[in-house]
Amino acid sequence: MVDLPDGLIVVCKRDCPTCVLVQPVLAQLAASGVALRVYSQDDPGFPEGLADVADDRALAVSYALNIETVPTLISRQGGGEVDRIVGWHRQRWQEVSGVPDLGPDLPDFRPGCGALNVAPGMPEKLAAKYDGDRLHSRRIQLGDAEDVWEACYNRGWSDGLPVVPPTPERVMRMLSGTRRDPQEVLGVMPPNRVPCNVEKVAVNAVMAGCLPEYMPVVLAAVEAALEDDFCLHGLVATTWFSTPVVVVSGPVARAIGMNSGVNALGQGNRANATIGRALQLTVRNVGGGVPGGIDRAVLGNPGKYTFCFAEDTENSPWTSLSESRGYASGTSTVTLFAGDGVQGVFDQQSRDPESLARSFAMCLQVVCHPKIVYAADALLVVTPEHARVFREAGWGKEHLVTTLESLLMRQDHVLVRGSGGIAEGIPGPAEGKKYPKFRPGGLNIVHAGGQAGLFSAVIGGWPASGPKGSNPVTKEILS
Repeated sequence: MVDLPDGLIVVCKRDCPTCVLVQPVLAQLAASGVALRVYSQDDPGFPEGLADVADDRALAVSYALNIETVPTLISRQGGGEVDRIVGWHRQRWQEVSGVPDLGPDLPDFRPGCGALNVAPGMPEKLAAKYDGDRLHSRRIQLGDAEDVWEACYNRGWSDGLPVVPPTPERVMRMLSGTRRDPQEVLGVMPPNRVPCNVEKVAVNAVMAGCLPEYMPVVLAAVEAALEDDFCLHGLVATTWFSTPVVVVSGPVARAIGMNSGVNALGQGNRANATIGRALQLTVRNVGGGVPGGIDRAVLGNPGKYTFCFAEDTENSPWTSLSESRGYASGTSTVTLFAGDGVQGVFDQQSRDPESLARSFAMCLQVVCHPKIVYAADALLVVTPEHARVFREAGWGKEHLVTTLESLLMRQDHVLVRGSGGIAEGIPGPAEGKKYPKFRPGGLNIVHAGGQAGLFSAVIGGWPASGPKGSNPVTKEILS
């Protein structure tokens, strides 16, 4: 804790033309008898001619005062800051100091220079040094001969790909992306039911390769995953393929550079790749959801590394997924869906909405199994060229969903066990009933993808959807 005096404080450095310029002013202030304390960031012998210059080469005072530019003049009273002037401004310096005729031979105004404490890489180093008690995670000391990257593999922190070593400096930098307290507990992380706080998420976001500005999105994804409605424990433990699919809607997606267009479900975008990975690593490293342990997936799917993309809300003909789930237009949200891999929908011939809706319905029938109904949810990702067919015909999202639900109704005689020579199916006997493929609300539609290509996609869900399994969960993204 830095003990700061009342009176006037000036922070400066020799390597700043404006600081050199105001040396006579500092001498005037010292001679006037006002309470003055000068801190030098780079040379305790500067400013010259002053009897008492405080050495701030360790930048403790600069960090505590949140100095961004030197020179900075600060007035303090009663242990708190009253006023602050950045750079040299004669009138303001005279007002704050109460000393007239400062620097009569100097120009009226000169901007300052960047402070050393905000130089690239310094904020996080100083945060780790002076605010390190904000971090409560256990520190791991590596041997002199240990390779830091291999150490992360050897300690089981990796998903099989290299991770970024979570040094205190990197974790502090990641925490700068959110205003939330590092020790705020977000919930209990299954399967080991360990309290998961903001700091633990930041550690795994570092390892995943996130930027600090991604943190609010990562935190919202983790909070959504921890909702009982999402049933993360069951999802991690299932032998099925499913994994959390992260869909980001709203202005934040563009603000952090997420991809909602060409190759939206693929590689190449840092935000898409690392936000989903941060969630997966948090489940692994905090909750203990390790493959071969509690994670018993027979095959899994590549989305278990990361499965995250943005919804193209700007060009969509429909309300966003976020709005469909009850949020106001323009709200930034994360929606988590317990999904499998990507099943492509090929239809390059349909030019009317009825035909294309039937194509979608045929492809949706195979989610989980063509004879299994009311079990798995689905996420239908409609690309711009297919969406244009519905836009030009005036079909809203609700109209398309209603049409698909009608097309997906099937007679029980084709679904019962043994029909078609297939043992799988619903229990019989057939009674002339019709069954819907999905439960009410089980089919969700998202607009994303490149502008060229008459292809869309189905992301099938975990065949334990609904009250006895997983429901999609949407969370607002908070700073």
